[in-house]
Amino acid sequence: MMSRISGKLNLLQLHGVVKIMPGKSGNVECLVIPLEKNSLFKGQKGIYLDIIAFEIAIEKRNAESKDTHLVKQSFSKEIRDLMSEEDLKKLPILGSLQVWEGMQEQEPVSSTETIGEDDDLPF
Repeated sequence: MMSRISGKLNLLQLHGVVKIMPGKSGNVECLVIPLEKNSLFKGQKGIYLDIIAFEIAIEKRNAESKDTHLVKQSFSKEIRDLMSEEDLKKLPILGSLQVWEGMQEQEPVSSTETIGEDDDLPF
């Protein structure tokens, strides 16, 4: 049987700002994340944040939590080679994962449409 993995990412650990922006039905609270400053990259089907998960040793797991892994941002070998061990250790934990039984897929809900700075949000 295949496992299902669920998790949470704290996007406020990335460089960004929460901003109120005008939308079709009024003001919308948004998280604005600069792509380059966060080492995000544009692919053919979306904008990606590379991540890596580290298993939490069983003896170090919080008894009140079902978390099995911690998630950090992952970088290419070229970028990692430019970083010291201390820099790598200082990278923030972005979230956590839990391994469950079974498997479930979801379709993405975001659009890759680029809107102008003066345009209202489409939602």
